[in-house]
Amino acid sequence: MENPEVIVSSCSSHDDEYSYKGQPSICQELLLEDQLRRKLKFFFMNPCEKFWARGRKPWKLGIQLLKIAMVTIQLVFFGLSNQMVVAFKEENTVAFKHLFLKGYTDRMDDTYAVYTQVDVYDQIFFAINRHIEMIQCFSCCEKGEYLKLRSISVGNHAYEKKGAEETAMAICQYFYKRGTVCPGNDTFDIDPEIETECFYVEPMQPLDNGTLKRSAFNFTLDFHRLVTVQLTFKLKAINLQTVRHHELPDCYDFTLTIVFDNKAHSGRIKISLDNDIAIKECKEWHVSGSVQKNTHYMMIFDAFVILTCSASLVLCTRSVIKGIRLQREFVSFSLHHYNKEVSFSDQMEFVNGWYIMIIVSDVLTIIGSTLKMEIQAKSLTSYDVCSILLGTSTMLVWLGVIRYLGFFQKYNLLILTLRAALPNVIRFCCCAAMIYLGYCFCGWIVLGPYHVKFRSLNMVSECLFSLINGDDMFATFEKMQQKSYLVWLFSRIYLYSFISLFIYMVLSLFIALITDTYETVKHYQQEGFPETELHAFIAQCKDLPNSGRYRLEEESPITLFCCCKRA
Repeated sequence: MENPEVIVSSCSSHDDEYSYKGQPSICQELLLEDQLRRKLKFFFMNPCEKFWARGRKPWKLGIQLLKIAMVTIQLVFFGLSNQMVVAFKEENTVAFKHLFLKGYTDRMDDTYAVYTQVDVYDQIFFAINRHIEMIQCFSCCEKGEYLKLRSISVGNHAYEKKGAEETAMAICQYFYKRGTVCPGNDTFDIDPEIETECFYVEPMQPLDNGTLKRSAFNFTLDFHRLVTVQLTFKLKAINLQTVRHHELPDCYDFTLTIVFDNKAHSGRIKISLDNDIAIKECKEWHVSGSVQKNTHYMMIFDAFVILTCSASLVLCTRSVIKGIRLQREFVSFSLHHYNKEVSFSDQMEFVNGWYIMIIVSDVLTIIGSTLKMEIQAKSLTSYDVCSILLGTSTMLVWLGVIRYLGFFQKYNLLILTLRAALPNVIRFCCCAAMIYLGYCFCGWIVLGPYHVKFRSLNMVSECLFSLINGDDMFATFEKMQQKSYLVWLFSRIYLYSFISLFIYMVLSLFIALITDTYETVKHYQQEGFPETELHAFIAQCKDLPNSGRYRLEEESPITLFCCCKRA
């Protein structure tokens, strides 16, 4: 290893004369080139080599490992909390269907419908009567008549109040402005403009023998013009199960909408119950124990997660900026000294995609953690947005660890294979997508009327993707209706050709593409990777990380030049 003082002392006085005229001497050019090589080699070192070279602690690696533990713990606690929220929503929705839909049983949402006008009116007035019964029972509850209340609902539900009175139920029907339909004469006269007609059922409407008769309202339906009927009302509840998990209970507002869908005018009116949920902080509450204290502990933990991700964000952003600066310096040096432009692939070596992924992960974690703290403080209820942010960030955090495993030859085979195969895979998938889309459109338009799995483009795509993976093949063949022999024959040709083409050819070629890249990378690991101009330039620097030469680079270039002049 050469002593740097020998290089400095080799500067001649003749060369120094040019430095005073504003032009770099040969000595200075050699020093700049040697310095740039050393900077580039240090930039592409792994954390252990950087520690040996300059004693620099691997802060980013330590923070990433700490962040994995903290973000994963945070996600688990949020997932358990979110699971209770989802379960409470779903169970309440099922309970409301049993309470307000006549004759409803579980798992009949797709088939729950009515077919006669009498059944439509019965369903509407069943919901109205149940609504009034529950309101009046809740009023009786204040007088101590609990048995009547418990005979209707086992939940802790109540109706929304405006002042001292409960809100009314809104019954709205949507129908064509004008319509005369005569199927027997093959004639019709329709004005497609939709009109709305609503009336409201007051909470304390008097009942006749416990029921509200149709004659109490001027309510009729013109089924020839009717599009939909909607019954809308609101309920409230408190999710008490969170107390057992040391969380404050939330107050829920349920906006229930019972929809009678007659858009098709096919003689079948489908009935559905939609539940729009809003979560908010309860106005007055008191819980004995340490629930509030545990909530504060979780918020403090979330604050530490935000601080850790902020530190990671600053360090990775600084590394990306350093890489871009070093890229510009190398490009400028190559143009000035070699009159050669640096290739795009060599320039992209300075842009570390792993750091960019970690930066995105940090931003998502900071935003998601902030939302989580707001949810715990009952200021927001955006569970879906928060879960997407935290879930995506946790996935990226775990993927970011692969970057550090890639420094070891035995662990980076997967990374190198994916990086090498990605361009060919993208081109291959673009070509395969053209064939796939062609089959999707063809199956939708031809088989859609005869097969339930081909009713929409989305369903067609899901069905064909399942077939590629060998799932549900027999059921897809079996469920094809045989009303038209020509279409049935076409379906066999369509399905057999698709399965043969994609499973035996496209999928096999895709696997072969990955396998070929894997064998190439494995061969390169044994024989050596082809050197680019950048790596060939860096390879001329023979200084080892523990040589001590890299610590000199921390000094400013001006000091080196001055030493050269004094020598």
